[in-house]
Amino acid sequence: MATKRDYYEVLGVNKNATDDEIKKAYRKLAKKYHPDANPDNKEEAEAKFKEVNEAYENLSDPQKRKMYDQFGANGPQGGFGQGGPFGNGGYYSYSSSGFDGFSDFGDLGDIFSTFFGGGFGGRRNSTRKNGPVKGADLNVRMEITFEQAFMGVEKEIVITRDEECSHCHGTGAKPGTSPIKCPTCNGTGQVTQVQNTILGQMQTTRTCSACHGTGEIINNPCENCNGKGTIRKQPKIKVKIPAGIDDNQTVVLRGEGEPGKKGGPKGDLYITVKVKKHSVFTRKGNNVLCEIPITITQASLGAELEIPMVDGSKEKYKIPEGTQTGSKFNIRNKGFKSVSSNSVGDFIFTVIVQTPKRLSKEQRELLTQLAKTMNEQPPVKKRGLFG
Repeated sequence: MATKRDYYEVLGVNKNATDDEIKKAYRKLAKKYHPDANPDNKEEAEAKFKEVNEAYENLSDPQKRKMYDQFGANGPQGGFGQGGPFGNGGYYSYSSSGFDGFSDFGDLGDIFSTFFGGGFGGRRNSTRKNGPVKGADLNVRMEITFEQAFMGVEKEIVITRDEECSHCHGTGAKPGTSPIKCPTCNGTGQVTQVQNTILGQMQTTRTCSACHGTGEIINNPCENCNGKGTIRKQPKIKVKIPAGIDDNQTVVLRGEGEPGKKGGPKGDLYITVKVKKHSVFTRKGNNVLCEIPITITQASLGAELEIPMVDGSKEKYKIPEGTQTGSKFNIRNKGFKSVSSNSVGDFIFTVIVQTPKRLSKEQRELLTQLAKTMNEQPPVKKRGLFG
């Protein structure tokens, strides 16, 4: 048996290297010598790749490293576990190296799963799905007024999406013809090759280059869509916005997204609503809030007010005498409807007493007399108390 290279030499580390240093060196070399990364020199790269794996297999395991340091690669057990170089009867075991698969190495795991098909001997045989695929979802934004959010509205929007070609009905093939099953991969979209090596069976799985992973070959492509099966269009879509919708809430239209593949369903259309601010009304939960200005006499004597509603109607409401500025009043069930239940919010208005800035001579005299009856200090300046 040929003498094996020193494992430390293979990884390019010294005998006192830490576990992290060994792992770091292994990552670097594994990427460097991966056969898929060396298409022009696969045989030599594969040999070095296996050598690097063998070295790491032993130096990453404390027990195996201890045995190797004491006896070398050709010691009592050859530096390996039972049953061959990698134990397990010649099949690589993910758990034997002290880490779960190649997940410790981030994107390196994808490289190994591509090369080994999920592990030596098909331990993890990743199967690419080639069946129906749902179409992609679409996202758009829509702006509506406060009143439209309150009452609900139906609007029309224009979106951009792929739609099934009307000539080939989505097959991509010229009318009168059909795609055929790819003879290279037998319709799976993947080509798998199994090789027998001294390490056991090694499986390589790659995307079929003949059909590019679709599993089908189109010999006569549709002239209308150039074989894609879809055409880019800008259809008009009617959208019903429910009464009570709030700012940044989303309406979903099922099946109005991108078309599916291989007979899969269409994606969905997500419409996020932006509600414009109103100059009079605001919203808090499902309640409508607003401020209503009143005069001093209305506040003092009480009054029946006409309160404007969001829908354009008016509600009569009687405020009591002696109403103070900042007082709040509630009109029940005149707020927003809930989009998820039958509940309805309230209309809450706050009265703001307005003080007149200019008074006529008669108004000033009347207010002066009023002040005297209320034992108030009469105005001193000619302009009066409210001037």
